[in-house]
Amino acid sequence: MKLNEIDKEDIDFLKYIGGEVMDLGDGYAELAFEVQQHHKQHLGVVHGGAIATLADHCGWYASVSVLDPGFSAVTIEIKINYLKPAKGEILRAEAKVVNQSKRTVFTVIEMFSKDTLVAYATGTYHVIDESRILGTEKNKNS
Repeated sequence: MKLNEIDKEDIDFLKYIGGEVMDLGDGYAELAFEVQQHHKQHLGVVHGGAIATLADHCGWYASVSVLDPGFSAVTIEIKINYLKPAKGEILRAEAKVVNQSKRTVFTVIEMFSKDTLVAYATGTYHVIDESRILGTEKNKNS
């Protein structure tokens, strides 16, 4: 999947949080959002949930970038280590696929505020056949 192949429906929630796909390639994705007041917690830094949301989106985009047309992915597991407070004006995520099998894609995701690494995540995504999920699979008996 290339940046110009992203279905609008795939980016609705990302746009809702203010996120944008900056780069997308073979097993790589970069996403970011401009930090707004609603992204911050009570101490004025980016909320962990906002960081996790961007990390999960970024891992997903990296995952689907290596899949054949007609296939997508859903999150099985995501683990995040928060390293430092995110104090910058932009929160940026970079994800890379490090392992792909027939059923799963495993990614590593780094989250940056300015040039500071603020969180490190791993994500596992289950590969799905979209036609089976959407009920558009052709009847094998026809």
